[in-house]
Amino acid sequence: MRGLTFTALMLLPALTCSAAEKLDVLKNEVPIPAPANPQAIAKIPAGFHFIETGTLTVATSATNSPPLSLLASDNVTRIGSDPDIARLLADSLGLKLKLVPASWEDWPLGISAGRYDVAMFNIAVTEERKKKFDFATYRADNHAFAVKSDSQIRRINSPADIVGKRIIVSSGTNQERILLSWDQQNRTQGLPAVTPIYLTDDASATLTLLSGRADAMFGPHSMAAWKVASRGQTKLVGSGPFRAWVAVTTKKGNGLAPALQAALDGTITGGQYQQVLARWGEQDEAITHSTVNPPGIVY
Repeated sequence: MRGLTFTALMLLPALTCSAAEKLDVLKNEVPIPAPANPQAIAKIPAGFHFIETGTLTVATSATNSPPLSLLASDNVTRIGSDPDIARLLADSLGLKLKLVPASWEDWPLGISAGRYDVAMFNIAVTEERKKKFDFATYRADNHAFAVKSDSQIRRINSPADIVGKRIIVSSGTNQERILLSWDQQNRTQGLPAVTPIYLTDDASATLTLLSGRADAMFGPHSMAAWKVASRGQTKLVGSGPFRAWVAVTTKKGNGLAPALQAALDGTITGGQYQQVLARWGEQDEAITHSTVNPPGIVY
């Protein structure tokens, strides 16, 4: 495995409590608008067929996974950093926005089958995924290990640190690939195996960790840092070996990625992008410009 080199990024520090305490989820229910971007609109391929005419249909997480995606106080509207970025994209492209809550397992087939124009699930760019999908980057994220705040575990940063542990992870994710790769390295040395606990619902995963039925949770840095800062029941003890480009994902070869890139760059220049990340505590994952199909993680 090899990691990625980011020229536009510094190391990503954990979200601090003081920053998260200033976040107001109720205020975050009010959308941040962006003006139509003629340059981005001009990059939409001639005759491009959106799933619904005049609408950007975006598959996004159906789970309660702050700060990426969660339900507003009406218990219906999806809010979070991914829905906010999706709205900036739709506004910039002169389109209405339709968010479609979906499962992580569903987005690849949904994009390929033409049910969604794009997917936004905190999707990291990998070389394998680039064979089937096109990407326009909008954040950079790491993967974090979290444990109970009173756990005796002090560090998980390498294969040796997961030996014999029960670790919550989502199936089909980069985190799972990393965890299983580390476990395989340990097995070849005759060390005790890790026990993956596969959960997709964040609430169930958190309850499993806090109840002591798991030793650690391995997932996106932004989600783990949000929990640490907002609840104080967990702590971060390490990270995965990669920092990955997180990207808006669309069907390979459909020509939409350059328009998405231009739309994102316009909101970076206009400051709306920074507003979104700031109100969800993700400033340290900001990029300076969007890139189409950058080098991805290789396993």
